[in-house]
Amino acid sequence: MLDKKVSELLNNQINKEFYSAYLYLDFSNYYYDQGLDGFGNWFKVQAQEERDHAMLFIQYMQNNGEKIELNAVDKPDVALTDAKTVLEETLKHEQYVTSLIHNIYDAAYSVKDFRTMQFLDWFVKEQGEEENNADNLIKRFELFGDDPKSLYMLDSELGARVYTAPSLVL
Repeated sequence: MLDKKVSELLNNQINKEFYSAYLYLDFSNYYYDQGLDGFGNWFKVQAQEERDHAMLFIQYMQNNGEKIELNAVDKPDVALTDAKTVLEETLKHEQYVTSLIHNIYDAAYSVKDFRTMQFLDWFVKEQGEEENNADNLIKRFELFGDDPKSLYMLDSELGARVYTAPSLVL
């Protein structure tokens, strides 16, 4: 059995990960509507990753005999005003998710729940990658976004991204 607070935070994270998937599907739809199908694809793949993150948390909780409570997924409330703003909101969201993971880690640490800390190690590393990817997208968009040919090339590159399931062993 997990500590009550750790279990509650893990369960909350499941719902936050599903929200992240929903948010990134919204971002994907925005880019498809703008004719930037590569950006749309990039965010569609990102949504798949977030869904799998939720599934990893579910599996971990099930492996530890914990009850899972799924909540309704909130409608994303981010104003999708322009392509760059969406990228900036992505970085902001990833930083928020990182803070959530750190909170769970801190709670697990406080009760010496080393198994949960070990499970979270992968997510700590993953969040570093997610923030870096989001930051790099912003920088690349700032470099190429005003030039149609360069934007076309960046969009084409992002369109080549394919989904790869996480390889975390529980």
